[in-house]
Amino acid sequence: MNLEALKKIHFIGIGGIGMSGLARHFLAEGKQVSGSDREPSPITDALEKEGVIFFAQQSASNISEDIDFVVYTEAMSQDHEELVTARAKGIPMVNYFEALGMVANSYYMIAVAGTHGKTTTTAMLIDIFEDAGLDPSAVVGSLRSRTGKNYRRGKSKYFIVEACEYKRDFLSLEPDILVITNIEAEHLDYYKDLDDVVSAFAEFAQKVPEEGFIICNGKDTTVKKVIEGVKGKVIDYTKSLDLLMPMKQPGQHNRMNAAAATAAAAQCGLSKEVVSTSLQNFAGTWRRFEHKGATEGGAEVYGDYGHHPTEITATLQGARELYPDKKIVLVFQPHTYSRTHALFDDFVTALGKANEVILLPIYAARETNESGVSSEQLADKIGASASIATSLADATEKVLLLREDAVLLVMGAGDVYKISEDITEKK
Repeated sequence: MNLEALKKIHFIGIGGIGMSGLARHFLAEGKQVSGSDREPSPITDALEKEGVIFFAQQSASNISEDIDFVVYTEAMSQDHEELVTARAKGIPMVNYFEALGMVANSYYMIAVAGTHGKTTTTAMLIDIFEDAGLDPSAVVGSLRSRTGKNYRRGKSKYFIVEACEYKRDFLSLEPDILVITNIEAEHLDYYKDLDDVVSAFAEFAQKVPEEGFIICNGKDTTVKKVIEGVKGKVIDYTKSLDLLMPMKQPGQHNRMNAAAATAAAAQCGLSKEVVSTSLQNFAGTWRRFEHKGATEGGAEVYGDYGHHPTEITATLQGARELYPDKKIVLVFQPHTYSRTHALFDDFVTALGKANEVILLPIYAARETNESGVSSEQLADKIGASASIATSLADATEKVLLLREDAVLLVMGAGDVYKISEDITEKK
């Protein structure tokens, strides 16, 4: 498809973090962009101010005859009325990653994939290339703290993208440099098991050309299965790990992210000095151990998108690194029944590392509860340190008056973030 010939593009689910970034790209290209979502949000509010036509309700009437192209989120059911209407009208349609590939594959692409850390590593690379004067284009699955944006319009040959493995979506991308932060069993509502996840990453790694690079932890036994027989040159990012470099983002996991970013930048000829300075100044991204303020009683409040046991463990470790003498209180909203059921014991272990954990009902997202798993079951297994909140308002009341001897972490991929915003606004 000739993207240059397109005049009007419609996004179904435009409020998604990746979708909104791609919408910004087409807007910057001079296209007329419209989009719909289930409700307004700070992201859709910002898009409207930038020139996007936004529909706060999703219906067939949003699909006008003059739309040239439709991009839809993978979270959308194929019988969604906007998709059905666009299909009936014969309007070309692709999902988010197919559209991202159409945009980015013509550039020198650096794709960051992995179960954990890909958003932070992508944002680190954008900062590094920006500081080096390489003027990259980029789409990242969060808002960079430096700019408050999830899209960067550049004029160079480089395009940096965050590549998600869900439904093998990243296979629409053709990277010149592939960064693999790590690989674990995840998205088990789609993948059968870890071996199935590995097969997807292996197929992705095979797309890197002979003159390209695969940046990964070469010592990891799971990753080793992925890089067998690849054409591109394999670079072990653990050789770039700097345990002494001062960083604003705490935790060993962020040092590993920085090592991956350092190794990728080195393949593009960037100096160690530029890379190190950029990483030391890296301020993070939205909802990745993001400092939100304090409660009325003086407890520091952080918001975090983490929703996998490994991410919970890493975030708690980082919090203890910063606040070794304070009580860590965690409000957690489990995300999807399938993930909670499949990783139940791992969640119990990870959540139990907090001094106190308050569990919200499981955020269903796209699912129905076939296993019968519940937050109450998690709380029972965790023990005395765990309690249940029946709603966001209930959880807010439980933590509103935490004092300065505590640190509050609000974690999850659903709407739990509203608690951290509400509780600090009330201060």
